[in-house]
Amino acid sequence: MLILLAFIIVFHITSAALLFISTIDNAWWVGDNFSTDVWRICDMNTSTCVAITDQFQEYQSIQAVQATMILSTIFCCVAFLVFILQLFRLKQGERFVLTSIIQLLSCLCVMIAASIYTDRHEELHKNNQYSTEVSKGQYGYSFVLAWIAFAFTLISGVMYLVLRKRK
Repeated sequence: MLILLAFIIVFHITSAALLFISTIDNAWWVGDNFSTDVWRICDMNTSTCVAITDQFQEYQSIQAVQATMILSTIFCCVAFLVFILQLFRLKQGERFVLTSIIQLLSCLCVMIAASIYTDRHEELHKNNQYSTEVSKGQYGYSFVLAWIAFAFTLISGVMYLVLRKRK
């Protein structure tokens, strides 16, 4: 039982780390001389970064991605704290339903963010206001980590739903 508990805790911390990295790091869309994320666009040739502001045409889409990624990260961290609290407060045989619901909300938020970015990436990168040509890029590792975090949070959310407290 202790090994299972350790695995669940490590799995949840890994999910949170993936969410933090994919939200913060600058690699959602990359090319030979640039990288972009949901916060800024960086030109590798001049070593400058420009924040994405409301001057960009698809700013509402980026804001939706930003908001849902932040919510996903917050929900994941809150779910971990709730799990620790429920670990000591639940009676034997009860399920970790509250933890599961919060973790599945985190899963839903990261899925929404990655889906919006997937759907809107062509419009996001055709903008003429960029200082460098970003339309000839590809998805970066932060984008891939967001989808992996989706799978991890989904698995852990279901795992918490099935899990019962034992002695």
